[in-house]
Amino acid sequence: MKRYEDPAWTASMAVKLDYNFAMADFVGEHGLRPEELGALDSRISAVHQELEKSRREGRLAFYELPYQTDIVREIRQVAKPFLEWCWEFIVLGIGGSALGAKALHQALCHPQHNRLTMGRRQHKAGLWVLDNIDPDYMYGLLDGLELRRAVVNVISKSGSTAETLAQFMFLFRILKARVGEEKARQRFVITTDPEKGTLRRLAEKEGFLTMSVPPAVGGRFSVLTTVGLLPAAMTGIDIEELLAGARFMDQRLKQAGLQNNLAYTLAALYYLFATAKARPILVLMPYASSLAFFADWFCQLWAESLGKKVDLDGNPVNAGSTPVRALGVTDQHSQLQLYMEGPHDKLITFFKVEKFNHHLPLNPQFPGYENMDYLGESSLNELINTEYEATAFNLKEAKRPNITLRIPEINAFTMGQLIYLFEVVTVAAGGLFRVNPLDQPGVEGGKNTTYGLMNRPGYEKYRREFDAAPPKLGKYLIT
Repeated sequence: MKRYEDPAWTASMAVKLDYNFAMADFVGEHGLRPEELGALDSRISAVHQELEKSRREGRLAFYELPYQTDIVREIRQVAKPFLEWCWEFIVLGIGGSALGAKALHQALCHPQHNRLTMGRRQHKAGLWVLDNIDPDYMYGLLDGLELRRAVVNVISKSGSTAETLAQFMFLFRILKARVGEEKARQRFVITTDPEKGTLRRLAEKEGFLTMSVPPAVGGRFSVLTTVGLLPAAMTGIDIEELLAGARFMDQRLKQAGLQNNLAYTLAALYYLFATAKARPILVLMPYASSLAFFADWFCQLWAESLGKKVDLDGNPVNAGSTPVRALGVTDQHSQLQLYMEGPHDKLITFFKVEKFNHHLPLNPQFPGYENMDYLGESSLNELINTEYEATAFNLKEAKRPNITLRIPEINAFTMGQLIYLFEVVTVAAGGLFRVNPLDQPGVEGGKNTTYGLMNRPGYEKYRREFDAAPPKLGKYLIT
């Protein structure tokens, strides 16, 4: 029996929320009163009804991803022959096509996974995510890889992402020169829309291996599709346990009722602090280095989903709050001063890991030094959790609201819970802000202007608009 099939084990792995230090009982006027949360009950109920309706109608397809079974078999079929010889798995993607894979790799693989011997990483591939087109970065990263042992996963749901297509063109040319055109084709997997788009047409014409992104799942919600699961499987992550964790969270949210629903409570807290409490900055601060990229993943999910110019009725609202990633304990020594004494414009969410996978005792080493003696009977585990407790407490004392997600341990099951939880939190918050959390109209302008400046056919007007804009003024340039 798999451990995630044991009800006792799964119950022990439940992620929990503690929002005491966000309430007025502890931080006075800067916190929420129970009646302020209660006043949202009718709106939460309406949001719940709308989300359930959208789920039934397939407009929120990410809800059903934890229950997919065919995709796991398909991924294993694709991964198995590659794992017989592949040392390096390279992901070409950006935004939602990259952040989920990075988050899972950092959270669930050895910190030195990519540098370990094949034996120590159980003959799984190293993962390299090229999510930027900086030429020096791309050249330098590829320069250090054994490309003859590489498989390249090109990920673009639309099939037209300029950055990803450019990376694909460059890397295909490099691999073709190394191993020949036919072998180069066999080393690429194209993950894109199942029917349309440039990459789909190219793959069908040129004979590239493909995997599909469900059309109804937006890029930033796609980590539990082939977008995130194939890279995870190639690096040895248990994708079945990951999906089991997401299913467990879905069932928890269904059974909790509206009052004790973890996702709706988080959405309400984030919404009320951004609006009623004028705290538009949402800081995520995990006390675990392995969750830093998860916080980055959330930042895209939240910002792109909720930062909207107009509401559902077309009224100007400029909605949203600004997500910021911090890392405990690192940023106690860089950002915490601002959080403690700066503007009252932030709500901080801590992630506390109850049990790390390794216990590192300190033991007395240099007796007689008072600044070291007190550490001798402790461990790094105790120190990091004590520093979290001290930081949360002192923020509370400074009337700075903060909440904590308590994670029993970091494993595929708890990561599945976190991913699913924050996806539901985001769409629920979209209902409270009354914006569409599934589109991203604000980024299209930059894309279209780029296409125009790069002479893509059909985008000439954007080049004309750019050329017709007033020139910059010399008086504002310092040379």
